[in-house]
Amino acid sequence: MSLNACAALVEKGDPDRFLAAMSCAPDARAVLFPLYAFNLEVARAPWVTREPLIAQMRLQFWRDAVGDVIAGKPARAHEVAGPLARVITAHNLPVSLFSTLITAREWDIDGAPFAAEEDVIAHIDRGAGSLVVLAALALGATASDEGDLREAAIAGGIANWLLAVPALTAAGRAPLAHETLAEVRNLADYGLGMIAKHRRRDFGAAKAALRANWRARDLLRAARKDPQAVPDGRLGTSEFRRRFSLLTTAWRR
Repeated sequence: MSLNACAALVEKGDPDRFLAAMSCAPDARAVLFPLYAFNLEVARAPWVTREPLIAQMRLQFWRDAVGDVIAGKPARAHEVAGPLARVITAHNLPVSLFSTLITAREWDIDGAPFAAEEDVIAHIDRGAGSLVVLAALALGATASDEGDLREAAIAGGIANWLLAVPALTAAGRAPLAHETLAEVRNLADYGLGMIAKHRRRDFGAAKAALRANWRARDLLRAARKDPQAVPDGRLGTSEFRRRFSLLTTAWRR
């Protein structure tokens, strides 16, 4: 039931990752749903309150929850904490990656401006990249794969970031360093370059950790072709193409 609770949370709050996980084998889902539910809870933490201190406390709850598991303490009383603890323990996941992912969410609280495009990419990597590496390690990847996994994951991270630009801007954040159409193209090109670089890389069973990025190429191509679609909130694909592209990705892999 705990795993089902995680799946239900992801289905409601992160539908792309839910569909991606459902296209994987059951043993992979048992890893992915707790990690995706954890990521969703952390992502929500800065937005459920207008008080920065309370938002920080919510993030600290998850730092402490992970730390308790690493220290061998019982999981905290939370529907995600129990399944997450089992994944961490079973696969000896490193606390440093969780810490990096949680710390990345502090930007949602303070909204510190980015100085350069490279800073935007680094921020996306700390969040989306760390999540992919955690999932991949739990699915059989090794620590030596981390660099390649982060590069392969950044395309999906950038695509999701560009989708979120209108909402982040409306919330008073500055999701781009220069807020120019040229920057949108540059970010899209960077992500597409990483897709091309790792297109034939075989991550074995850990490739399921990257399946959530199945829309990345379509979205990044669209952003490169029409960068104005990003601030206008028009970036996206039809529901049919969204689901069909996942089926194609799952079949190829």
